[in-house]
Amino acid sequence: MKLLKYLICLVLFIGVGTSIWIYYPHYQLYQMKKHTVKASQTDDRVSYLTYLKNTKDDTLHHLALGDSIIRGVGAGQSENMVTQFSNLLSEQTHKKIESDNQGINGITSSELNQLVQTGKFDDSIKQADIITINVGGNDIIHAAKGLDLQSVFQTYDELQATFTKNLTDITSRVTKLNPNATVVLLELYNPLSPDNQMYALADKLLPKWNVHIYETSNRLPSSIVIETTKVINGEHLQNLSVDGVHPNLAGYTAISEQMMYQFKHQYRKTAA
Repeated sequence: MKLLKYLICLVLFIGVGTSIWIYYPHYQLYQMKKHTVKASQTDDRVSYLTYLKNTKDDTLHHLALGDSIIRGVGAGQSENMVTQFSNLLSEQTHKKIESDNQGINGITSSELNQLVQTGKFDDSIKQADIITINVGGNDIIHAAKGLDLQSVFQTYDELQATFTKNLTDITSRVTKLNPNATVVLLELYNPLSPDNQMYALADKLLPKWNVHIYETSNRLPSSIVIETTKVINGEHLQNLSVDGVHPNLAGYTAISEQMMYQFKHQYRKTAA
């Protein structure tokens, strides 16, 4: 009987622990988004868009670093998110936007970190007004190949810790080289269909991953996290290309419009 009670308590303990591990990040994300500073006409602070409008330069530079999402796989050459957002920004600011798309298909956060630390993008970083970074999806894809469900759980925390360190190192060097640039990070989205057996698991794990993106952003002088999961999710599968992973034209358009919406409605953070 004592053994049975012990086993029941153990199962309950594991169940509660697992629930906290899975669901607490949802609460964290909710709180972070809830407390995101919203732009107001009655406040001295300005939105990201207003700040860029008011800069003296007639030309703004938009640098994009990261993976195939940055590169624009899934859509035409001029239909990627970087080009579309730069065009929207030009319309809104009445300035020329020079975009520099350095997206590399298949790159992981470790590989991007190495390139950044060795100075490959130094000149572009120093010149940029906006630096958009998207990376991390390939970390998961590479690590998950051939693994079963239990193995994914076992390696997730280690994988996430490595990604977080890489993203921290990347953004730290970026802001060291150019503390005045606005750093734009993107949430990692779940491209799976709700019918996929892994959909529910991915939907529970991704908030845990995205929390660290928000935490990294919050430590930077001026940074914004784009809520990609609002436009790429199980209810918006029409925004994915035929490969089921990358956005299509509609998807990149939706992301760029979400970027512009947040640039209009969120305050630009400044160093304390």
